[in-house]
Amino acid sequence: MNLQERIELSPFKKKAVLDLWNNEYPDRLAYKNLDAFDGFLLKMGRPKHNLLLDGNKLVGWIATFDREGERWFSVIVDSSQQGKGIGKKLIELIKAEEEHLCGWVVDHEDYKRTNGEPYNSPITFYEKMGFEVVQEERYKGDRLSAVKVYWEK
Repeated sequence: MNLQERIELSPFKKKAVLDLWNNEYPDRLAYKNLDAFDGFLLKMGRPKHNLLLDGNKLVGWIATFDREGERWFSVIVDSSQQGKGIGKKLIELIKAEEEHLCGWVVDHEDYKRTNGEPYNSPITFYEKMGFEVVQEERYKGDRLSAVKVYWEK
């Protein structure tokens, strides 16, 4: 496997991340096209992307970025690669580089992925990785309900 660090994503890599995003996250978060996904990426302050490739196939992506005075992250691992320690390694990578991290995590089993399979909440994974679940900070939007997770050195 090959890990690549990028500040900006090429159109090819951006499409690969979008495909991974749409396949693995809840269908409510799917982006219809690259332009819509690009709108999300452009809102990232000081972004840093780490792409994990198996040959030419993107199997993992983690990004850190600034938002509202905090350092946030998003991470996705291809479901065929989950349970192999890839997510753990990606989280450890950004924890080594950051002082604190925030993320939104679905903490229930109410959503489906675009292929119709259930979206399993990764909340216990984040707890095992040392993140605190901040129950009083919830994101409740039209498309998603999630809880904030927080980690600091």
